[in-house]
Amino acid sequence: MNTTPAIADLSPLNRRAEQRAWNWYDWANSAFYTTSLTVLFGPLMITVAGRAAGCGDSADDTCSKTVSVLGLHLAAGSLPSYLTSFATIASAFLLPIVGAMVDRSGRKKMHMAWFAWAGSFFAALLFFIHGDHWQLGAVAVIAASVLAGCSLVAYYAMLVEISEEHERDAVSARGWAFGYLGGGVLLVINLGMVLGHDALGLDKELAVRLALLSAAVWWAAFTIIPVRRLRNRPAQDVVLESGGLVHRSFGQLWATLKDLRNYPMTLTFLLAYLFYNDGIQTVIGSAAIYGSKQLHFGDSVLIATILLIQFVAFGGALLFGRIAQKHGAYRCLVGGTMGWMVIVVLAMFLPAKNIVLFLLLGVAIALVMGGTQALSRSFYSLFIPRGRAGEYYALYNACERGTSWFGTLLFGVMFQVTGSYRPAIVSLIVFFALGLFFLLRLDPERGIREAGNQTPETV
Repeated sequence: MNTTPAIADLSPLNRRAEQRAWNWYDWANSAFYTTSLTVLFGPLMITVAGRAAGCGDSADDTCSKTVSVLGLHLAAGSLPSYLTSFATIASAFLLPIVGAMVDRSGRKKMHMAWFAWAGSFFAALLFFIHGDHWQLGAVAVIAASVLAGCSLVAYYAMLVEISEEHERDAVSARGWAFGYLGGGVLLVINLGMVLGHDALGLDKELAVRLALLSAAVWWAAFTIIPVRRLRNRPAQDVVLESGGLVHRSFGQLWATLKDLRNYPMTLTFLLAYLFYNDGIQTVIGSAAIYGSKQLHFGDSVLIATILLIQFVAFGGALLFGRIAQKHGAYRCLVGGTMGWMVIVVLAMFLPAKNIVLFLLLGVAIALVMGGTQALSRSFYSLFIPRGRAGEYYALYNACERGTSWFGTLLFGVMFQVTGSYRPAIVSLIVFFALGLFFLLRLDPERGIREAGNQTPETV
């Protein structure tokens, strides 16, 4: 009797290989967000714009003299914040259109690559911020930020293609962890160069400019790895629209916005993410101000804390990924949001100049930050209707970028009213409370069914 030998199913191995390649883009783009946007760009831009405004070489965020931007007179000390806000608002309008285009093209890998390489080109132009020449840097940081967001729309959309529902928490967690590690490694190198510029025979500003250039090169170079190892897939389950590419993209966007009412759980999660992510971004952005102005720590403590958070977040993302496999991403996000509420309350009562407690709070921030950010990305994928990953992830990024100024506004208003950063930091609990409110109203299994996806064993 002849028997045909069973053929092994190699699809899990092939998926894992693509997932590892996909993780490399987290490693690549995190350098730009960490070295450039978070740490080095703002102070350099304030110094250079301050010279142009007449504040001198010692310009800081208190420089009230202005520079002219498209006829508007903006304080040099506030210029980086205005540039970031403009890029954020522009992204909120542009990303949904990019998402629709990504879904239609069937070339997500190449969309990610070209947006990334274009963004890294503009990021490299930050090297030319020097003397009192700030204008090119202003244009470059806006373009690089918007293009980075466009690349992430395509990148996130590929998560749906390279992983099954039960794999996504672990894949996303590894990606975020890899990103924290990559961003942290380059940041250590660059801070070493900036702080030790005299020993290297470099002017401090030149060292900062070289660090900004290195982040752009890192971003562009490591993007090559996923481009070589990932594969494009044909677009699927896309409702056809007539006309050219731009017309079809707008048509699909409008259709998706109208159709969103058919997915109430997807909308509920987007509302939850809008609020708790705004709280997260504000805590991250305000931590240095709080540590410096309220707790009276010097630059060395703040730099050490930034690096500590970067590397502990690597472990936090992996830890939450493991917990999610056993207990589900939904419980982890609920628990993580509660953890953020505890953190801002503890921060309010943190005594000044107590380094140990400040570092312990930094560890707590890193753990929940890594976990909530990683799992939000993968959990949301379960609520996306098939064939709409690019556009729905664009809405996800638009919720993040288009509203991320609410928290900073509340933080600033509370400081202005009270004259203290303590009530300002604890006021952010309202964003986590609202996020938790919508999370608790979420029925994950219903949302997954409505989107037509397979429900994992643990949600």
